[in-house]
Amino acid sequence: MSGWVLHVDLDQFVAAVEVLRRPELRGRPVVVGGDGDPTKRGVVSTASYEAREFGVHSGQPLRVAARKCPDAVFLPVDSAAYEQASALVMAALRDNGAVVEVLGWDEAFLALDTGDPEAAARDVQRRVRDATGLDCTVGIGDNRLRAKLATGFGKPAGVFRLTRANWGEVMDARPTDALWGVGAKTAKRLAARGLHTVAELAAADPQELAAGLGPATGPWLVRLAHGEDDTPVTGAPYVARSLSKETTFQADLDDWAEVRQEVLVLAARVADAVAAQERRVGRVVVKVRYAPFITRTHGHTLDAPTTDPAAVERAALAALAAFPTDRPVRLLGVRAEFATET
Repeated sequence: MSGWVLHVDLDQFVAAVEVLRRPELRGRPVVVGGDGDPTKRGVVSTASYEAREFGVHSGQPLRVAARKCPDAVFLPVDSAAYEQASALVMAALRDNGAVVEVLGWDEAFLALDTGDPEAAARDVQRRVRDATGLDCTVGIGDNRLRAKLATGFGKPAGVFRLTRANWGEVMDARPTDALWGVGAKTAKRLAARGLHTVAELAAADPQELAAGLGPATGPWLVRLAHGEDDTPVTGAPYVARSLSKETTFQADLDDWAEVRQEVLVLAARVADAVAAQERRVGRVVVKVRYAPFITRTHGHTLDAPTTDPAAVERAALAALAAFPTDRPVRLLGVRAEFATET
């Protein structure tokens, strides 16, 4: 028996839940976002595979999605339904006694000892399907990183194994942003140093990267390119790292005094939600989306972690002060990042 990590990822989760509620939509392009009206401002939360074939994707303006796929069925977001479905999925994952680490609505890690991880993965898929009617993809790895990346190669509804044995074959030629944890900005910085692929990053000198990207980040990126990850799977309850609220305006805000007032409203809503959780805030981040669709964020770190609503509001205004005020605003968001409790 060997220890394995499985990464379970629900396929097109939100859209799949909606199709289960409306079987007549099966096989049709489905887009979920906003209040379901593509003539209004809002963004795509998720799109079915059929809609994705037309170029529709998460984060895209609903109006753009409607132009790309005019025959799509647009539906409003129903968070309560997705939370209920997610709870059923996670209960099914725990049925076999494995350690389950929930990552969000639609994904989780499992740690288990088995001599046949593929059979275990197929059993997971069967249990989820029996409990909910939903399909999932399962990535198999000898650590969390490899299991997480393996899932992408198994979609949809498949099983894929990625370990030290086939890491180079599968990953070496891929761009650095194929790695979990490497975003577009980091990939750009690596490319500026001549590091375009996972293999090139793996061969890089950790100390040279430390000098350019930071003493912790540089060596960590090299380890990432080797597929190394010693983070254990933990069964501790999922705890969100932040809490946010945002609003999309159907008409642009041109008056910055009005923008400030809307940020205060959002900050108050965030503060109320934070107070209900009895958690302290360490940093507040404001998101501004200018017309037509340019998004920027700025954050403000509090002097000390707090639950004081007034401090959250002041921090939001301090973050807002870093933004240009000469462009119309179509969306505002406020995010409270929770302080790490020791």
